[in-house]
Formats: sequence, structure tokens, C-alpha cells
Amino acid sequence: MSEQPRLLGGRYEVGAVIGRGGMAEVHLGTDTRLGRKVAIKMLRSDLARDASFLTRFRREAQSSAGLNHASIVAVYDSGEDHGVDNQGKPFDVPFIVMEYVPGKTLREVLTQRGRLAPTEAARITEGILDALAYSHRMGIVHRDIKPANVMIGLDGAVKVMDFGIARAIADSNATMTQTQAVIGTAQYLSPEQAQGQQVDARSDLYSTGCLLFELLTGRPPFTGDSPVAIAYQHVGQAPPLPSGFEADVPSSMDAVVLHALAKDREARYQSAADFRSDLQAARLGRPISDAARGAVAGAAGGAAGGAAGAATERLTGLGAEPTEVYAATPVTRPGDGAAGAGSAGAAGVAGSAGAAGAAGATGAAGAGAAMATGPGAGGAGAAGDGAATHRDTSSFPPVRPDEDRRTKVGTWIVGTIAGLLALALLGWGLNTYLDNQQREANMVLVPSVEGQPRATAQLKISQAGLVPEVTSEKSAEVEADHVIRQSPQGAVRVSKGSTVELVISSGPEAVPVPNLVGKTEAEARAILEGIKLTLGAVEEVNDTKAAKGRITESVPAAGDEVAPGTEVKVKVSSGKVTVPDLVGKTQNEAFTLLTEAGLAPKSTYKQTADAAEGTVLEQDKKAGEVIDAGTSVSITVAQATPPTPTPASPSPSPSASVSPSPSVTPTP
Repeated sequence: MSEQPRLLGGRYEVGAVIGRGGMAEVHLGTDTRLGRKVAIKMLRSDLARDASFLTRFRREAQSSAGLNHASIVAVYDSGEDHGVDNQGKPFDVPFIVMEYVPGKTLREVLTQRGRLAPTEAARITEGILDALAYSHRMGIVHRDIKPANVMIGLDGAVKVMDFGIARAIADSNATMTQTQAVIGTAQYLSPEQAQGQQVDARSDLYSTGCLLFELLTGRPPFTGDSPVAIAYQHVGQAPPLPSGFEADVPSSMDAVVLHALAKDREARYQSAADFRSDLQAARLGRPISDAARGAVAGAAGGAAGGAAGAATERLTGLGAEPTEVYAATPVTRPGDGAAGAGSAGAAGVAGSAGAAGAAGATGAAGAGAAMATGPGAGGAGAAGDGAATHRDTSSFPPVRPDEDRRTKVGTWIVGTIAGLLALALLGWGLNTYLDNQQREANMVLVPSVEGQPRATAQLKISQAGLVPEVTSEKSAEVEADHVIRQSPQGAVRVSKGSTVELVISSGPEAVPVPNLVGKTEAEARAILEGIKLTLGAVEEVNDTKAAKGRITESVPAAGDEVAPGTEVKVKVSSGKVTVPDLVGKTQNEAFTLLTEAGLAPKSTYKQTADAAEGTVLEQDKKAGEVIDAGTSVSITVAQATPPTPTPASPSPSPSASVSPSPSVTPTP
């Protein structure tokens, strides 16, 4: 029998694992309600037991869900699943439901191809910078930009993912855990992250510069045997030029990369938009910014300084281990001047270092020969004879010169350099300390105001020495005119005078009331539930224009916009009508009123002299009586009484005679 698939939140079916990370697993899932594929990220069970991690994860999941950008993997939903550990104790496992992007991660692309062409590398990085520009506007710093966190869709679309997961480990003003382990991937770590300083949007831009370097060359800018060694390089070592590894990288792109990798965040790109603008200009062959061009000049100066440092290091090595030189010094007598000069020359040669010393030795030897063979040979010959007749000194022990000049010079240079370095380090340390003290003095704690009324939140932010910046957003979960979220989060230390963005709820998104007139109660209920409204009170009314059971009116009326969940009251026709008062009306008026009321008029007539002809004398249904629509109502209409005829008196004829009536005898 097949195993029943796991279901999260009553709607998300968990499928196969499509990705693993240090903190979570990503599964291919299905949204059973909408019938679409999704990616489901579930935290590891051991991390899910940490209450502080759960709290941070929930907050970060909410922030990530607020990001809606074409270059960011969309977050559809988040929730918690319930599990049981090996000891039978229940625990909650948070999960995030994200957009499923068919394709490969940028890490997989680099593994397969080694490196990308400069134009393609620039295009992909521009997409990443688009996503970062939006997330920075929303107050979210990614802090872990690397090839593994960028998806390349089958259509070439660039999608940045994993917003908020790395940030859930620590507050936004820390980059080190309690055990001082650096959070983030070492190859893409900004200097401020490596030093445990506050992280801001410019830290993401440094990491993006490292990623662009790897896209262009197939390797990150700094490599080492351990993450700590790489972190030290991020802090103190100048980055190499991408064109030093790949000749097809243009100089303008070199400049863009070096500007992004500036150690001091004030010296690098200040926004993702500026970075993207320069990168696009380099890709299209247009001029880049002056700041980026200055980065190349700075790199050249750094290279010259590095060469000088290397030469100093070699000289220091010579001074640290000097080669001791001894000379066979003959005993000089009067007349041995030439020999003395030659010995002095030899000593000079011995005391010199490098090619200059060798040249000096050659010159000294030549001079001695000239003295022996040139004019004044007598002196020279005496010297020669003296040297020849002097006893042999080759068996004497070597004599150390009073001062080895090479050692002395080397020691002096080493001491000078060491002193200068010590002063430089002292100055740097003092300056850093003072800067940190000044920065610490200007730092304030951001108050937590989420869920509070707008006026209260703004007052607290202002009292903390910060500037509130208000935007609105519709929300069905947070009461209107209350804070949905803030950026930076509460309990974070930021510079005094910094801006704190407050997103204020403007209430739930309005829903227009549909036209329900003519619908039945059941039909209206189904329509309202489909748009997140509810059917309220149903009132029966006597309506002459609607059939029984049909809605005649809704409150709120059709077209009005209301909040989701609002009750819509309706009036339903009872199928009954009220009999109008017809007495005294004309027959035509009575017929019109009855027809409009949905009744069937009938009429009878009655002759009378008490009312005008055509006037209704009476009705068989009383006025105001409620009866079923379609019932016949009979009215009696006055009819004029015909006039009484007057009999005419006949004139008697003069010739007429009256004959007596014959008597009739009845027959028995």
C-alpha cells in the first residue's frame, strides 16, 4: 500500500527533496487548493527546538512574505507543522511555502561551465542588484549573497532566494554568534561582517562584488585553507584584478568590481542602483562613474606598495641573517702605501653588498694595477719589493672588521621600518578605537513598536532620537492605523538620526458588494462566501415587484466597498402584497393600483345616484389586508341610474264611441 503523502497546513502536499542547506531542506510540493507546484522549506528539527530561533524565524518569514519583486523568489505562505522527537515530546517545525522556479542555482551553472562571459556575468549580476535594490528599500538586508542563493530559470530569469533565513540566526546588528563563528559563507563575507560590526545594505553589495568576481574568473577573489584565513583576507588584503585571471574582462569591469570590493563601506557603492548603473555602463561600453575609475588607480597604488613591502621584507631577511666577511690584512710598513691601498680596497669590497659592491671591487683592483705599472714606477716598485720581502701573512688568523657596514645598514633599515610600522599600527589602532567610541556614542536602541497605534509608535521613535517614516499597507490581520512591521526591527542599535520605516495598516482590502437583487437566499450565500463576505439577517418584505423568495434589496447596497468578512443584510420578497384602498377611485385608477400590486382586478357595476359614474363604490378585499400576490380583487363600480319615462295623455277622437263591454258569463 502506498504511503500517504505528508500534508502541511491542510493544503500543501510535501514531495521529494530538491535541495539541502545547513539549516533547512527544500521539498517540491503541491498546493492542493490552487493546484500549483510550490517549493516548501522546512527547518531542521534540531534548530526548530530553539525557542529564540523559532521567534526570529517567524519574524523573518513575515518580512520575507512582504517582498514582491520579479527578481525575488516569492513567498506564498508560512506556518508550522507539529512533530514528535525520539523521546515522544512534541515540537513545532516552521515552514515557508515559496514559488517553485524550475532551473538551476548559479552555483550549479558555475560548476558546469567554470566561468561566464563578461556580458552574461553582468546581466545576471544586474538582476541580483535589482532584487537587492528592492529589498533594501523594504528594509531587509540579505547578508548571504552567494551563487547557491541565486536561481537561474529555464527562461534565463534571475531569482534571488533565501531572504531572511541567515538573518534569523542573529539580530541585524550582529554578525558573530556567541561562539564567535562567522555567519555567512567566508568567500563572500564583507569586512564588517568578519569584524563583527553592524551590517547594512552595503554589505550585500560587497558580497555581490565577490559573486561578480567569481562569475568573471571562475574563482572567488580570496581563497584559503580555512574560513578564518579567508576572512582575514577580506579585512586586510587588496583584491586582485579579474583581468589578471581572464584577459577578456574589460578594464571598466575591473573598476566596477574593485569599487564594490572596497574595504571601507563608505568608499564602495552606496546603493544597489549605483552598482547596477555602473555595471550596465561597463557591459554596454559606456563611461562608468568617477568613483569606480578611482578604484583602479587605488589598486595600482596598492600594488606598488605591495612591491615595496616585498623588497623591504627581502632586505629585512638579509639584515636578520648577515653574512660575516673577513679579510687577510697584511702588516704595513713605510713604503707599503700601494699595498695598503689595495688592502683597503679589498676591505671596501668585502664591506659592500649587492651589485654596487661588486663594481667597487673591480674599480679598486684596476686602480691598484695602474699604480704598479704607471708613471712613478719607483715608488710602485719599492712598494712591490717591500710586499715581496715582507714575511707571509697568509697563516695569520682572519681579523673581523671593526664594523660590518652591511650588517649595520641592514639593521638600521629594519629598525626604521619596524618603527614606522609600529607607529602606523598605533595610529590605526587609536583612530579605530576613537571611531568606534564615537560610533558607539552615536548609537541608539530602536524601540519595538509593532502592533502599536501609529501615534504611539511615532512618538517612541522620535523620543529615541530617530526619524519615523510612515507608509501604509492593507492588512486583514492588523487593526487599522496600527503598525504592521518596522525596519530596522526593535532592539537593534543604529546611528542616532537614522530613519525607521513604519508600515501602518490601512485596514483590510475592500471588497465590492455584488448585486443580489432577484437571487434566492441560497444563491446569495454562495456568492458572498466566494468573495469572503457573509450573509447577515434576512428580512421578509411585501414587495410587489419580486417573486416570492427573491431578494429585493441588500444592505450595504450593490457596488459599495466593504472589508472582508462584512455581513450583508438582505430583504426577501414574502410573496404577499397589501391590498390598496380603492374606494372613491375611478375604475381606471383602481385597475392600475391592483395591477401594480400584483393583484388581478375584477369589476361589477351598480346603478346608483349617490356617486359619480365610474367611481368605485366598494371592494371585496379590505384595504390594508395582506394577501397572496395574484389574488383576484373585485370592485363595484357606480353606474348612472337611467331616467324614469313620463307617460303621454292621448287625445279623444270625436267620432269615437264607447261600446259597452260585453258581459262574460263564466262557464261552470
